[in-house]
Amino acid sequence: MEGQNSREEEKESREPPHVSILRGTDKWRINLRTAAFMDQRPRPSDIPDELLAIIEQNWQWLCEQWDLKYPDNPVAMAEDADDGGEDDPPDAE
Repeated sequence: MEGQNSREEEKESREPPHVSILRGTDKWRINLRTAAFMDQRPRPSDIPDELLAIIEQNWQWLCEQWDLKYPDNPVAMAEDADDGGEDDPPDAE
């Protein structure tokens, strides 16, 4: 999967916690609270299943890293604590 990577955005502390996947000029963002894609374009179906599987396998770590970087905007907010979003990574189907 040359040319692709996954990282947390540096300047995104005011947005919902998310992980970004970059490929060339394309960027997908996945909400770490809800596991939903935050943008309609580019199409989420264009992300290789192998990459989604890697994100799913590292979901807890990604959430922990966000919380360390943005302690004022943690993944598990008090009102979101019951929805279990942190435990539900995107499907790698």
